[in-house]
Amino acid sequence: MNCESAESLTVGCRLKVRMRESNLWQLAEIVSIRKMGDKRKFYVHYVDWNKRLDEWVNEEDLNLREIQMRSRADETSESQEKLSVSPIKKSKRRKNRKHVKKNEQISKATAIENDPQKGKITNSRQKSNESLVKNVELIELGRYRMKPWYFSPYPEELCQMNCIYLCEFCLKYCKSRVCLGRHLTKCSLKHPPGNEIYRKDTISVFEIDGRKDKAYAQNLCLLSKLFLDHKLIDFDVDPFLFYVMTEFDSRGFHIVGYFSKEKISDEDYNLACVLTLPPYQRKGYGKLLIEFSYELSRCEGKTGSPEKPLSDLGLLSYRSYWTQAVLEILINPIPTPNGERPTTTINDISELTAISTDDVIYTLKSLNLVNYFKGKHIICLNSDTIEQHRAAMKKRKIRIDSKCLRWIPKDWSKRVIN
Repeated sequence: MNCESAESLTVGCRLKVRMRESNLWQLAEIVSIRKMGDKRKFYVHYVDWNKRLDEWVNEEDLNLREIQMRSRADETSESQEKLSVSPIKKSKRRKNRKHVKKNEQISKATAIENDPQKGKITNSRQKSNESLVKNVELIELGRYRMKPWYFSPYPEELCQMNCIYLCEFCLKYCKSRVCLGRHLTKCSLKHPPGNEIYRKDTISVFEIDGRKDKAYAQNLCLLSKLFLDHKLIDFDVDPFLFYVMTEFDSRGFHIVGYFSKEKISDEDYNLACVLTLPPYQRKGYGKLLIEFSYELSRCEGKTGSPEKPLSDLGLLSYRSYWTQAVLEILINPIPTPNGERPTTTINDISELTAISTDDVIYTLKSLNLVNYFKGKHIICLNSDTIEQHRAAMKKRKIRIDSKCLRWIPKDWSKRVIN
């Protein structure tokens, strides 16, 4: 369909749009429309591209020659799909108390007491298209300014500001640098709350109980939602533990990333959500957080697996970690007392790495290392796989040292959570 004016465009229309960063024309779908004086701006999602590239564009960035209008049949089928799916989602929500979930709706949220604006996060559910639109332009955390990737339900009055300022130690959010300065004169923290359970060189990990340090945990969830698309915020953080990794310098302990886990997991998940903040990505911290989660599982004497679904970056990090952990056991096995090379089974790999057997099998199959020979499944390694593994391990500069962990597992099933 050819269109002379952008006035006829509605939410759901598809057309070619010029991307800001690359200046290339890509097929995109209009998610939201906003009037700015006499002109309109369009929030678009580029089809088959990650949502972190969604952006506001002007009319001159639209190609009006070929437009795919949204049909009534599409709207009817979508509404029927929502009606058929919603009862299932509700029943799951009643069963599982998770602070992050995989659907797109924003759950009922309570007001956070430490809001400097006395602003409240709305208790009513947001419309689905609102949750698709990035609502925060910039955040400032310590010495870094970051451009968010996704929507996060910060108070509306703060989202209207050009930048939201966060205290890098307690994660309290402020509307201006002046407000942040006043807060910093009162904030006594120089590290995350909770117990420091790991320290090696400049890297530390703090364990935070969502029940004891509720305000910090809620603020951490708000921050992480800016960079995680597939998660849903629930401010009932009591059932969760948060493990915040930091870098230390003369000014204090600066947050690098974190992961969370349920205190009691029926599915034996050892991780619910993991995030490395953008300034620290591609430096090995993602693998380090994953390695730390499995180190805790080893201390507990059990195997674990991350909660699904994983984000795109999370899945890449896990695949890479699983590959290196499994190959390390196969290529450099612990010799027997007689000095002989031991026979290694899938259960042995799982026990040594604390990776669940399902994830070990998935990794072996993805590497094409399992072959059927004389009625048995055997693991075969070729020279290329070995060389690639050794090259990858040389690049891993930082590792978890189990000797630096000061942590005793707790049996949360014996504790009453009110």
